[in-house]
Amino acid sequence: MNIATLPVVSRDNLRDAILSHLAYSFGKTPETAQTQDWRMALSYAVRDRMVEAWFDATRRTYDAGAKRVYYLSMEFLIGRLLEDGIVNLQLLDQARGALDELGLDFANIVGDEPDAALGNGGLGRLAACFLESLSTLGCPAMGYGIRYEHGLFQQSFAEGRQMEAPETWLLQRHAWEFERPESRYRIGFGGSVSDEAGKAVWTPAVEVDAEAFDTPIAGWQGKWVNTLRLWSARAVHPFDLDSFNRGDFEGAAQPEALARTISRVLYPDDTTEQGKELRLKQEFFFTAAALRDILRRFDSEYDDPGLLPSKVAVQLNDTHPAIAGPELVRLLHDERGLPFDDAMGIAQGCLNYTNHTLLPEALETWSEGVFGKLLPRHLQIVDRIDDAHAKANPSRSLSIRADHQVHMGELSFIMANRVNGVSALHTGLMKETVFEELHALHPEKIVNQTNGVTPRRWLLSCNPRLSSLITDTISDGWVADLERLQELEPHVDDAAWSDRYAEAKRANKADLASWLSDTHGLKVDPEAIFDIQIKRMHEYKRQHLNILEAIAHWQEIKDNPSADWTPRVKIFAGKAAPGYFFAKDIIRLINDVARVVNADPETRDKLEVIFLPNYNVTLAERLIPAADLSEQISTAGKEASGTGNMKFALNGAPTVGTLDGANVEIRERVGAENFFLFGMTADEVDARRAVEDHARKAIEADPRLARALKAIGDGVFSANEPDRYANIVENLSGHDYFLVCSDFSDYWRAQREVDAAFADRSAWTRMAALNTARSGWFSSDRTIRGYMADIWDAKGLV
Repeated sequence: MNIATLPVVSRDNLRDAILSHLAYSFGKTPETAQTQDWRMALSYAVRDRMVEAWFDATRRTYDAGAKRVYYLSMEFLIGRLLEDGIVNLQLLDQARGALDELGLDFANIVGDEPDAALGNGGLGRLAACFLESLSTLGCPAMGYGIRYEHGLFQQSFAEGRQMEAPETWLLQRHAWEFERPESRYRIGFGGSVSDEAGKAVWTPAVEVDAEAFDTPIAGWQGKWVNTLRLWSARAVHPFDLDSFNRGDFEGAAQPEALARTISRVLYPDDTTEQGKELRLKQEFFFTAAALRDILRRFDSEYDDPGLLPSKVAVQLNDTHPAIAGPELVRLLHDERGLPFDDAMGIAQGCLNYTNHTLLPEALETWSEGVFGKLLPRHLQIVDRIDDAHAKANPSRSLSIRADHQVHMGELSFIMANRVNGVSALHTGLMKETVFEELHALHPEKIVNQTNGVTPRRWLLSCNPRLSSLITDTISDGWVADLERLQELEPHVDDAAWSDRYAEAKRANKADLASWLSDTHGLKVDPEAIFDIQIKRMHEYKRQHLNILEAIAHWQEIKDNPSADWTPRVKIFAGKAAPGYFFAKDIIRLINDVARVVNADPETRDKLEVIFLPNYNVTLAERLIPAADLSEQISTAGKEASGTGNMKFALNGAPTVGTLDGANVEIRERVGAENFFLFGMTADEVDARRAVEDHARKAIEADPRLARALKAIGDGVFSANEPDRYANIVENLSGHDYFLVCSDFSDYWRAQREVDAAFADRSAWTRMAALNTARSGWFSSDRTIRGYMADIWDAKGLV
């Protein structure tokens, strides 16, 4: 069936499909069905509408002999898929009508879906946006990752401390996946390498099977559907009957339990040797399975492996899949007999690498011991790649394998056809810092592709009030061409239109206030500034700068409670890695500050602090449309890009931020007057770090900062344990690598500018509306077009 002939789905069609699935897929009658049954029946009915277009996309790709794109990522933070699918297939009215006829509430049914726990933060959310845009643009593509049983972890708080429990999203059947038991690949670890007639033969000590689970990813209007293929680890021999018969019931199931460990948890704690090994196993497991799958698909069409670079583009999302270089060389050289140099050249023609960080600790390295123990043949291949690169560039002094470590950033760069940064600033800094020498050797490799977000999820779906106003104003063409938002600009100074824009924001804030009350028992004033920082917890993202300013602000209000303060609600959310104890201390500090500040009768109508647990996509979709102020306050030169900053701006929240990552480009596009800038530049950051006692000098120069730090150190927020945060105070007063103290005074100034600006509501609404109107460039459709043209040499087929 050609996509042009897909049948129109009416409300009655959809209602009948729901009832059919309820009966025949789930064995329930309407009288006995629970919310989960209805949600699954609706999901299957919607999924059915994707399948024909899914098949058609595959057929058209084969018929065209089109180049395919393969996106390898440890994370795909796809969130809930039901409403996303309904919106992209343009079935929203039909779904609401069908459920209404059945006496069901649409919001209650779609809200029952658990978030797919397949990611942590921006890396995974970007991957999800890219998959949706690839489908919207009709680019033949497939995402590859791991089907984590428990994902990262479910976060809760006990006395303010982060508590971690398994994320149990797969306790219910996942409505969107198709199990592919026929697509299995044997993946090995450890063992030895022998020489057989001049040929290296790797004999793994342990093997597991990678089994595929496919999720269709529909683009806008359902014209094209690509695939997210996730791998689950299975034991080769899952059950030892002899052990069971001897009464060793636990031992009988051990092979399956050990295999499933690989795909059980996203980012296991790698502070132990076992954790490091598991992390490397995960990375090799999904990458090796993906490459075997890619070659199988290629072999079904072509006989000449030399054609691979013209038919296959593989994108490595960060260094997690960096092992793809040695593994693809191994498959071509060891298993297919190609000369090593040919295998390496073909691999370099297929592979591309996205760098997401300049932080040294995030550019992965593996000890020779761990790497060689798990992947002995690959360590040999890394050395040969190193040697080949050295011969081609005899003047260079770097090495992939140095200081008894295997450096995955260097490996990714050397084995890539193109290396891209994710914002203009980040790309420039890559050339000057982490890859300075490699860039000098390969000046053509590094290109920029500034990140973007899908407007379908992050405006049309999550903010229906604002998106309805936009459509009423400029029609619905913006959904597929987000830069058309600039057509809103002539309306921004129209009083009636501005009132409608402000009313959409007010209603979103009222909805959030109601949810906070119903779900968390928190009472907030929708008329206050909703000041929101939601992101992974990390020192460079500087949540501790935010809470320090909140403490200083609270102290100033207490000093003069009758002054004309602008009420503010500060909302935080984000998870800290289990082994990242400093970040976990920041979470606890924020919760302790919230407990004290929110209980203060003098200030609680002027300042509230909230830390919401278990941040995920669904929570972001609730918070972002209601935000007045977007906190993007990382130390300049440390945030590669950010995508939350784009989502906030798109939904009408001006930014308070540094010149870091994509903040630079956001400020350029929305206008400096619509952005609250503070802090040092990346160059100034480097210079400041060279100043002896820079933190102490900053503290001495700012009495507000000194008093806030003293309150923390004196136990004002931890009376039963006064020195609970001594490590935070010591860090900020001493090393302060991320320059929280040096940027504090300017951050305070910017926040008082926010207070003054928010007091003029009409001017603030204009500022917010211009953020929306000028953020259209930050669409992931634009980003993917850039990848297709500049990196993959791929074409869309719609």
